[in-house]
Amino acid sequence: MRRIWGRTNSINVMKVLWACEELALTYERIDAGGPFGRVKDPEFLAMNPNGLIPVLEEDGFVLWESNAILRYLGEVHGTGSGLWPRDARARALADQWMDWQQTTAQAAMGPAFVQMFRTPPERRDEAVIRRSVERAAEVFPVLEAHLARHPFVAGDRFTLGDIPIGCAVYRYLHMPIARPDLPALAAYHERLLARPGYMRHVAVGVS
Repeated sequence: MRRIWGRTNSINVMKVLWACEELALTYERIDAGGPFGRVKDPEFLAMNPNGLIPVLEEDGFVLWESNAILRYLGEVHGTGSGLWPRDARARALADQWMDWQQTTAQAAMGPAFVQMFRTPPERRDEAVIRRSVERAAEVFPVLEAHLARHPFVAGDRFTLGDIPIGCAVYRYLHMPIARPDLPALAAYHERLLARPGYMRHVAVGVS
């Protein structure tokens, strides 16, 4: 039994759904968060006291934090697939970029996204949007420089480390904001479009 709690337009839920598709894992998804509520219900808080999505249930085991879920799925279900590298250095690189997505990329562009897509127009703060867009324009060139030298974040092969990065790249490239010229990022996005899970769970518009 495998359940994923969370709404499909959450970037963190997208990661888990895409990972499950890459690993050929079946699951039941339960809408939670945003307009669906449930995250403050006692049943949900017993699983994740933070009241956030996604949450993974697997045979009685409960796990939250999207990148931790990806690492767990890779360790348990990715053996031999190459999606979660056995080589310690390749795995460390995948880990590194997973963390960069949360601590740097999301921290930079997240405020603009929330203001533009999750905040009513009359309550939007243009100064927050401007600062966020400016910060994103500073941090995404770091990824651009890496992808100019490597086709994927951990080297020559797609790994689970590309899932958080791919989700962030899609959102950044499709938000109606000013961006620097990032040809390697655009080429990376094109490579990811060849993956059915990316098309099904990520490349679905920004909302």
